[in-house]
Amino acid sequence: MGRQEADYVWKKNTENIQEVFDFMEELGGAFSEVYMVKEKKTGKNFAMKCVKKKQKRDLNLENEIAVLRIKHENVVGLEDFYESRTHYYLVMQVSGGELFDRILDRGVYSEKDASRVIQQVLEAVSYLHQNGIVHRDLKPENILYYSQEENSKIMISDFGLSKMVDNGIMSTACGTPGYVAPEVLAQKPYSNAVDCWSIGVITYILCGYPPFYEESESRLFSKIMKAQYEFDSPFWDDISESKDFIRNMMQKNPKMRYTTDLALRHPIIGKTARSQDIYYSVSVQIQKNFAKSKWKQAYNAAVAINHMKKLQLAHSEQVLRQASIPDIRVIDVSSPTKNRKHLDPDKVEPKVPEVNGSVQGTHHMSLLTSHVELKSHCHPLKTSQSHCSAQHAPTIAEQGKHVYHSEPANLN
Repeated sequence: MGRQEADYVWKKNTENIQEVFDFMEELGGAFSEVYMVKEKKTGKNFAMKCVKKKQKRDLNLENEIAVLRIKHENVVGLEDFYESRTHYYLVMQVSGGELFDRILDRGVYSEKDASRVIQQVLEAVSYLHQNGIVHRDLKPENILYYSQEENSKIMISDFGLSKMVDNGIMSTACGTPGYVAPEVLAQKPYSNAVDCWSIGVITYILCGYPPFYEESESRLFSKIMKAQYEFDSPFWDDISESKDFIRNMMQKNPKMRYTTDLALRHPIIGKTARSQDIYYSVSVQIQKNFAKSKWKQAYNAAVAINHMKKLQLAHSEQVLRQASIPDIRVIDVSSPTKNRKHLDPDKVEPKVPEVNGSVQGTHHMSLLTSHVELKSHCHPLKTSQSHCSAQHAPTIAEQGKHVYHSEPANLN
């Protein structure tokens, strides 16, 4: 964005951020720390992103702040911006918790409920696209509720990978495996259509499990690049036109994919979605496949590195690469993931949590080819726990599968 430090005339200085806020639950964050905090003066709850100053350039902070200052009722807004000696603190207007938590807590859930969520996501992303902004990392963890109220609106968050584009075309491979579009994995130039693909994946996931699951990242990428997914029985038996909506959002060919405007006109959005309660089947699948301890835990980086080294040496991997599967390099970047209360980010170095006695860390994947060089300020693909843990593969009935393959397409 080219914004300079002098532009932050509205930021507030603090020696100790804990004099202003009480730190409560840690919400996560792959490249920074995000907490639920309470402002001491007002008692109001906010989400706070804590960014070390040495990470500012890598995190493209100026770009994220610019996006957060955009006004839309379904886009997280920036309430305040603080600076200490070591950190920047982005205080964001959201306190209602995450999407899956709300679904599980309510006890009642229907296709119409899912439709309302997706409608708000589409309206927010449509507004971003109209303003030349591509999110590039849409996923359930980035869909938050504005407040704890029963009918709270949905908010889109986490713009760390967002991009403001002039010509609408991008080339940097970034996003979260499992949600990223085929053209990104294929390292082709791409457009804001990648966000529409991700919304299609999110819509699918509101059934309770991901459309793409493989213990091997290479096989996962292969399925995504082929746009090969299934509507499994009995989980999809009671879900009507959502399947048609998903097919149009998850088209392999981005030129054939729904735009946000087309998606908003689909009958499933606010019209034909049914009110039949599907809470039981969906909640069981969510708890099995997206329990906090699973989709928020960091993946064991050492295991991932060893696993990918073996894949690179395997003959089967060579065959897969001949089928246009990109080479994968795993980069070990530690990141805290467990909840901590009343932690002072200024004074306490984050500890690497232990899970079952082993040190955990976030691992990131970058897709590299000889003709594409990733910029240092652009983050590589972030690994989503939904697709990496070998311990929570969805148990899916082998009978009654409806396999959907989108038409082959030239991604140029």
